[in-house]
Amino acid sequence: MTQKRDYYDVLGINRNADEAMIKKAYRKLAKKYHPDTNAGNKAAEQKFKEVTEAYDVLGDPEKKKLYDRFGHSAFDGSAQTYGGSASGSGFRGFDGNGGYREFHFESGNMEDIFGDIFGDMFRGGAGRREKGFRDGFCGQTFRMRGSDIQSDVSLRFEEAVFGCEKMIRIQKEDGSVQSLKVHIPAGIDTGKSIRLRGKGMPGQGGAEAGDLLLRVNVEKKPGFERKGMDVYSSVRIPFATAALGGEAVVQTLTGNVVCSIRKGTQSGTKIRLKGKGIVSMKDPSVYGDQYVTVQIEVPENLSPEAEQKLREFDAVCKKRGSEKHHAA
Repeated sequence: MTQKRDYYDVLGINRNADEAMIKKAYRKLAKKYHPDTNAGNKAAEQKFKEVTEAYDVLGDPEKKKLYDRFGHSAFDGSAQTYGGSASGSGFRGFDGNGGYREFHFESGNMEDIFGDIFGDMFRGGAGRREKGFRDGFCGQTFRMRGSDIQSDVSLRFEEAVFGCEKMIRIQKEDGSVQSLKVHIPAGIDTGKSIRLRGKGMPGQGGAEAGDLLLRVNVEKKPGFERKGMDVYSSVRIPFATAALGGEAVVQTLTGNVVCSIRKGTQSGTKIRLKGKGIVSMKDPSVYGDQYVTVQIEVPENLSPEAEQKLREFDAVCKKRGSEKHHAA
């Protein structure tokens, strides 16, 4: 029998490599030796199988622990398994994927123990339990749900705020690309995840596949800042409007609205637009608010007439201020 190479050597990494480094090394080699780009190249095909086998172990935290402890013998049947009694506090052994797991329990019920380890095979009556023991321990494959996988998805501000149907492309571990149509719920924010059932790793022995978890990152939108369900923006108004009062056009997520400006409004004043924020993911009838900060424009390039009027205004203000000071 040909001795297998060390999985770390296969991927070209050291034994202290973290999950990200392992994945990066695998993707680089999988792309290099992928059959689609090496048609008819038997050596490349063998290399591809070798790196895929190495990543299948090192890319799984539980299998990696087992490999680090036992090496290749952990998966060729020569490593020793460990068992325990029903009255103990745990059970250790190899799972249906060739991995090593430690199961803890409190009830001491043997049926519960095997249910935790092997899933529904040992649930549902004596007949099914008997079949589970007969098939499972006579070399048949145990049913084991596939692992969940994670990926990232970037959304435009409007896509997250209003929701949409979006086509995304996911690069699979073998280097291939899969296109998926994803429903983006309105109101989702950065840091949230979208779960796609059955789009993860395939199950073992006919069991269901795992899920795909899409971690969301929402792009910024110029002029708006999001804080939860509320949004913040600003509006610039002329000096005369701030002093005398009037109206200002404010941009919202759903279009422009006209806001009343009170006489004597100061720069930095906040206007609250109730219900003009972002919809709640839990209750589509609930919306956040929009807070608009007023910024007063300073006139530039005044005409001679406007400059004269402004000087007269300034003189009146100074005279009034002086009179108040002397009266005090």
